[in-house]
Amino acid sequence: MTKLQITVIQLDNYGPWTVTPEPRPEPELQILQAKAYAYFQAKFWKLGGLVFQTRQDNLIGVTNGISLEQHESIARGFAQEFPLTASMGVGIGEKAYEAQVNATLALQSAGSSRSPERKGVVVGKILGKLRDSWVEIAHADINHSTLFTDTKPIYDTHVLIQRTYQELASQLLREGALTFYMGGDNFMAITNGLGEDCMVEIFARIKRDLGVELKAGIGGAKKPVEAAYLASKALQEIRLGKNKSIIIRKTTE
Repeated sequence: MTKLQITVIQLDNYGPWTVTPEPRPEPELQILQAKAYAYFQAKFWKLGGLVFQTRQDNLIGVTNGISLEQHESIARGFAQEFPLTASMGVGIGEKAYEAQVNATLALQSAGSSRSPERKGVVVGKILGKLRDSWVEIAHADINHSTLFTDTKPIYDTHVLIQRTYQELASQLLREGALTFYMGGDNFMAITNGLGEDCMVEIFARIKRDLGVELKAGIGGAKKPVEAAYLASKALQEIRLGKNKSIIIRKTTE
């Protein structure tokens, strides 16, 4: 049976570090968080993976096809470039939430996030063969969001988009999917095991509750970055005039 491989990335001892020997300026911390995300995204992307932001000092990657040794190399490089280390837990599952739980448990078994002894640890279980790998990613956005941008105060639009994100994430989580805000009016979700009918139903509930219409391209492939690319291409087909709310594109290999 095909499975996902999820990596949980956590900056080691980050909370205590931010206030030692005294509280660090917030802009310094924001810059470090942004650079850390850029570092991990670039490194995993080169290997066919994809990284999403969560709590800034915690990230979640879809890493099918990436070995523990490659994870360890990325962790070593991070320690050389940054003033702190990052540890990773790797887990597998048929759905994204399950794989993320397994990755989190693996990381927690290596020590506390606030432990000064845990430095650049990589632990967990990976997919043995790429033939067992399958990743489905949805790239969704809000219909006619430019109307909000051009007619409402900017912060009002921001709040509406964040409400939409929270509702979409909550609805998809019930189905075992993980959803991430990608900026603008864009969201990406790891949707293994969900069918088109389920997505259509979720979009209908969000339209009923928030008055917001969503559309999405869904991509399926053995490697995460390829699945995400197919999802974005499918979404662009809808934007260019396809009279559908969802288009699915999958590799045949």
